[in-house]
Amino acid sequence: MTRSRRIIVPLLAAALLACASASISAQTAQQYSSATHPTPAHKTTKKHPHHTRDRGQIAPTPDRIEEIQTALARENAYQGEPNGKWDAATIAAMRRFQSANGLEPTGKIDALTLQKLGLGSEVAGKGAPTPPTGPDADSPPITEVR
Repeated sequence: MTRSRRIIVPLLAAALLACASASISAQTAQQYSSATHPTPAHKTTKKHPHHTRDRGQIAPTPDRIEEIQTALARENAYQGEPNGKWDAATIAAMRRFQSANGLEPTGKIDALTLQKLGLGSEVAGKGAPTPPTGPDADSPPITEVR
């Protein structure tokens, strides 16, 4: 019987070790799979497009386009009646205006073009604020002491 124990015990130990190893392999594979391909907690659908993230600038309204067309017509760049549509005639007029005013003729609306048309901010494209000048310019900035 001792001889059979010598054979059975190592065989049982080897079988037990093989089962444990297979179980650990399966768990590791499952963890790797879920780490590289996570499954969402809930099913996602695209039923609600209004919940999407905004991307870039929004298109100008027809009223704003008509305002731009009127300004381009005032500058003799746009021919015809303003119609509120960003069409080929408007793009061509925008390019003509941009070129005539030393801007890159892209035909696209940008801050400097709107400023030159009298429709934009007065500070658009002016650059970063400059440091103060004058008698107080040399004094160190005031810092709060706590």
